[in-house]
Amino acid sequence: MDAMPVRLSQSLNCWADQISQNIQRLTSMQPDIQSLAQGGTAVGTGINAHPKFSNIFNKTLSDITGLIFTPATNFFTHISSQDIAVALSGQLKTTAVSIIKIANDLRWMNSGPLAGLGEIELEALQPGSSIMPGKVNPVIPEAAAMVGAQVIGNDAAITIAGQSGNFELNVMLPLVAYNLLSSIEILANVSVLLADKAIATFIVKEEKLAEVLTRNPILVTALNPIIGYEKAAKIAKQAYADGRPIIDVAEEYTDLSRDELKQLLDPQKLTEGGL
Repeated sequence: MDAMPVRLSQSLNCWADQISQNIQRLTSMQPDIQSLAQGGTAVGTGINAHPKFSNIFNKTLSDITGLIFTPATNFFTHISSQDIAVALSGQLKTTAVSIIKIANDLRWMNSGPLAGLGEIELEALQPGSSIMPGKVNPVIPEAAAMVGAQVIGNDAAITIAGQSGNFELNVMLPLVAYNLLSSIEILANVSVLLADKAIATFIVKEEKLAEVLTRNPILVTALNPIIGYEKAAKIAKQAYADGRPIIDVAEEYTDLSRDELKQLLDPQKLTEGGL
């Protein structure tokens, strides 16, 4: 049901913070995923490998890629288990969940324009439905949601593969690598598309937002400390039943002046918290 108002900037900043936190968590995993088992040879003992091989290999690879690769502190752990890859996949799954949440918010906000919310208008990127002229689907958010679903599926496969290490060997490493690289690639691609072709280009339907905002009976919540919860609830129900702005009904049911009500029911102030 309708609830207290929020600013569009608060929603956008929430999305940005979600993505920022995901970036931080993924970045924090880089040292672990860039710790390599090369030099442990068959099972982790390092048999038939020169003692300096691991250090030279990691230095050379670091020079070529510009990334910092290091020898594993325990070759046995890196060869027999894929716990680091499983953890990284789990964080990619978390990122996918964030992407799906943002994509679905955009789809809801764009819904309509008559029977839905109609708060924003996404950029039109396809000519329309095959049978409904003029209908424009939110194809980028829909693609982002599908990518998120695929990454969650990849994570499930990686989880099963990770627990399939037996003693000093995990024969499912190819599956882990394939799904991990796939998740990284499709998440990276769709994140750019979602940012550039959906979030950066949508139009805010300010008139629709203002119309709904003035008729939102839950704004009466701001009057709770003054007139009490029970009376505020009565005003909200009456405003909803009549389809009238909350300020008009509150003016009839309270001794507060219209100027006082305008100040108390100012949506901008209601998004700032406090009493």
